[in-house]
Amino acid sequence: MSQIDRSIPYSESAARREADEPHSLVARLGVLTLDSGEAIEDLVVAYQSYGALNAARSNAVLICHALTGDQHVANRHPVTDKPGWWEILVGPGKPIDTNRFFVICANVLGGCMGTTGPASTNLATGKPYGLAWPVITIRDMVRAQAALIDHLGIDSLFAVVGGSMGGMQVLEWASTYKDRVFAALPMATGAKHSAQNIAFHEVGRQAVMADPDWHDGRYLEEGVSPSKGLAVARMAAHITYLSEQALQRKFGRNLQDRPKLTFGFDADFQVESYLRYQGSAFVERFDANSYLYLTRAMDYFDLAADHGGVLARAFEGTKTRFCIVSFTSDWLFPTIDNRQIVHALIAANAPVSFVEIESDKGHDAFLLWEPELFATVTGFLEAAARARGLT
Repeated sequence: MSQIDRSIPYSESAARREADEPHSLVARLGVLTLDSGEAIEDLVVAYQSYGALNAARSNAVLICHALTGDQHVANRHPVTDKPGWWEILVGPGKPIDTNRFFVICANVLGGCMGTTGPASTNLATGKPYGLAWPVITIRDMVRAQAALIDHLGIDSLFAVVGGSMGGMQVLEWASTYKDRVFAALPMATGAKHSAQNIAFHEVGRQAVMADPDWHDGRYLEEGVSPSKGLAVARMAAHITYLSEQALQRKFGRNLQDRPKLTFGFDADFQVESYLRYQGSAFVERFDANSYLYLTRAMDYFDLAADHGGVLARAFEGTKTRFCIVSFTSDWLFPTIDNRQIVHALIAANAPVSFVEIESDKGHDAFLLWEPELFATVTGFLEAAARARGLT
């Protein structure tokens, strides 16, 4: 496997390289039929695993990542060289204990870290898919994950865990594959995307498509990257991941490395500099077309609409144990959205617990140091493990 050439911007070379030669385990899974009616002829899923599968194959935990995450949940990232995005929660002796559980995390369908997506080479043309890649849904992502779990020889997952877009996948798993999920832990999520969230995503997509280097999605062929547009999209989205309290506490109106205002349009304020950094760092590891497709998949998610408009029907007959987690300052997926899931599960006679965690860290709280979250995850998985007969 070749090493990453850090002298070349990620979006121009490494996006394609990760799409076709990922720094992960890889499963080639054949044909995948999508909700749109189109099919992926040669599905590749890149994933990471931690811990060991027990003899009964009953201790597997699937972690579903959020919009800008990937499979590198508990290992150093091969592109950024940063720690895994959930190392605070996943690892030996941690709430999702890799000494006890066999943990799997797959890059989602349409992603850009090795799983087939718009940056992958279209075997029919020899070029990156670009916009020839079909529009996908959360259910399509879950179908691809289910194909991976089949490939690994696992009939039933002990638990499926995830936040935000990952939480949507958890809900879809629990609805579509009721008999294959013993415990489900969706965090900071909703059973549908709100109008406000769709609006924010559209701003981001328009920023990408307005970049002259986007070339109608053919930028990899042109050897360029719509990095400015993608950076703006990331900046706008990142604001939604935080809370006003967190922004005020962190930055307030503090100036960035200067004693007074410059009366110009440089980053006078620390918060401006922070957002610019978030945008520039993001384009080094993420593909612009993947951003378009994954945000669209989130927009399309409406679990109740798939069941006659009644959310409880999505969970009829389930024996899965649920724990729903929300955060008080999350305005992207507020507590009311999470409570709707709880009410639907109660109506479906599903075993469910609900925890609202007091936090001023906003939507990103599920990724950060929150002792009550760690206690909740530990307690829920411990009780589920006892019920499953795991020692």
